[in-house]
Amino acid sequence: MQRHSTTSPLLSLPGAVPAEAPDEGVAAHYGDLFREQRALADGAGFVDLSHRGVVTVTGDDRLSWLHLLLTQHVSDLPPGLATEALILSAHGHVEHALYLVDDGTTVWAHVEPGTQQDLIAYLESMKFFYRVEVADRTGEFAVVHLPAGSIAEVPADTVVREAPHGRDLFLARADLEKFAAEHGPAAGILAYEALRVESHRPRLGLETDHRTIPHELGWIGTAVHLQKGCYRGQETVARVQNLGKPPRRLVFLHLDGSEVLLPAHGTPLRVASEGEEGRQIGFITTSARHHELGPIALALVKRNVPLDAELLAGGTAAAQEVVVEP
Repeated sequence: MQRHSTTSPLLSLPGAVPAEAPDEGVAAHYGDLFREQRALADGAGFVDLSHRGVVTVTGDDRLSWLHLLLTQHVSDLPPGLATEALILSAHGHVEHALYLVDDGTTVWAHVEPGTQQDLIAYLESMKFFYRVEVADRTGEFAVVHLPAGSIAEVPADTVVREAPHGRDLFLARADLEKFAAEHGPAAGILAYEALRVESHRPRLGLETDHRTIPHELGWIGTAVHLQKGCYRGQETVARVQNLGKPPRRLVFLHLDGSEVLLPAHGTPLRVASEGEEGRQIGFITTSARHHELGPIALALVKRNVPLDAELLAGGTAAAQEVVVEP
């Protein structure tokens, strides 16, 4: 399958510092992380997410077909209504996360960078007799995020996915530089990620691993519809929902602000009273520097970790807030 370069032309903007994995191809920041965060929080500027994959599904059966494959109820999805959905393994583990909108003739989805090829391969394998066409549109369209409260004018004929935290535009990639010139200031992916962590929104590949189930991350309700029919992995979702509890839970952490370095993804978490040699009870999934809250993080911990337990992320002290109830 053809792979498109997703290195953004906006890396040529003044002050742009390239982001690291998994966000290569766009700017980490443009010289002032906290200014960029404050602008987004105030509804100003935009975020270049042009490294994300863009997938479309067309055809008369697109919604009824996707309804059979996704965790979300989309068979009657009204045009313009944003939703999100997952694709699970047969054992109920999260494999893909899709951020969707239907424009009346086409379902548009953006996905994690580089995951669109595997997603499309799976969708193609499930087409059977359905009247659908699946396409990788990453080379033609760039995802651009406008924060909640933005009054920026959206270019004509641009598909918009409007969510509580802002609008995602499926912008013609050829128009990206013109859009940036007219709708600045640009904010980097680090500012966007800090606000994502603040709002407890999980991200595939960071908050997930090979055994993640939706309940652990609070995706029940937002990306999983509990009243719809069968889809791959649905048995696990129903069993955990009705009969048990997930083995892990997502937490929000306030990190010790005196530390110079943020704990990296995968940093082990331990109960502080047991010290740095204590048993591991979880790990950091995403850490960020927030313009008001200071160093913060999301993490996965074992369900039975006491809610009031002080934690250690490597050598960094961390106080937890509940995101997913134990």
